[in-house]
Amino acid sequence: MTNIVGMDLPEMQAALGAGLPAYRSRQLYEAVYKRRVDSLENISNFPKDLRAQLAEGYRLGLPEVQTRFDSVDGTQRCLLKLDDGKTVETVLMPEGERYTFCISSQVGCPVNCQFCLTALMGLERNLTAGEIVGQILKVAALNGLETSIDRLNIVMMGQGEPLLNLPNVIRATRILLDEDGVGFSPKRVTVSTSGILPKMLELAKEPVRPKLAISLNASTEEQRQEIMPITRKYHLKDLMEVCRSYPLRSWEKLTFEYVLLKGVNDTDADARRVVKLVSNINCKVNLIALNPGPGIDFETPTPERVESFQTIVQRAVPCFVRKPRGLDVYAACGQLKRMELTQISGGSGTSA
Repeated sequence: MTNIVGMDLPEMQAALGAGLPAYRSRQLYEAVYKRRVDSLENISNFPKDLRAQLAEGYRLGLPEVQTRFDSVDGTQRCLLKLDDGKTVETVLMPEGERYTFCISSQVGCPVNCQFCLTALMGLERNLTAGEIVGQILKVAALNGLETSIDRLNIVMMGQGEPLLNLPNVIRATRILLDEDGVGFSPKRVTVSTSGILPKMLELAKEPVRPKLAISLNASTEEQRQEIMPITRKYHLKDLMEVCRSYPLRSWEKLTFEYVLLKGVNDTDADARRVVKLVSNINCKVNLIALNPGPGIDFETPTPERVESFQTIVQRAVPCFVRKPRGLDVYAACGQLKRMELTQISGGSGTSA
């Protein structure tokens, strides 16, 4: 059986077979991505025989919610089961009337950042475009959210390095940003990278692309090599050069993410070096005090240290401190390791 979710319009036309009018594929496209039907049998504007014909070789292909973990702060971490039995995580974060989906691009991650729990998993495989889009459709439906309204945001900052799965990320992005598809604005979809330079250059050439965030996390080459081994291949100097030349749209800024590690990269001197790195780039900086986890050999800096770092950086560029969400259910940035309820103290888990 072949999954429908992840297909574009021409592929849906091919799935329906030759001889059918083009409007039928548009109806299928709209039913899957706009109306979010939960099965092919529920495409009400298809005649029964067409639904039966389609179901012979195809299925919708949404992931299954294996377990949902609900944080005391309203954050929701969903452990989603894929067709091959592997699991991946999607996090939904409410903020007033707005919601942010943090979605995954790979099962596990190959980049091995030393402060991230996902790195301990290694890489199992890439997600397909359908598995990327399916996270949004499934979790939105689970929470009764309309995907096309402007109070929803998507960040590809879950499991995985998105740019090492760039073809599927771009394919998914086209569906997510298509007005006739899921219908998100490009201003509300962000992809994060540890700095895979050739893929950043590829992404820059894409006519349909999300915003870009870069995990900086260090103020010197030596620091970055220690905590982000990827720098041994893609150097900090070269990364900043690519960032300076990255073709931003008129409404767009680059985002730099910086995880603060106590006694490692959180000094005032580090902050001043960060200013030198980013001050001539149209950007903003998001600071993230380390979210701790088992097996991570770093500590979280004090709020006073975070505030001092922010004060220095924001003299040059906009600088924000990202509030940790879902810490009690291992849903916060850097904590996604498919932790089951028995591994978590606090928080509640609900099996679907």
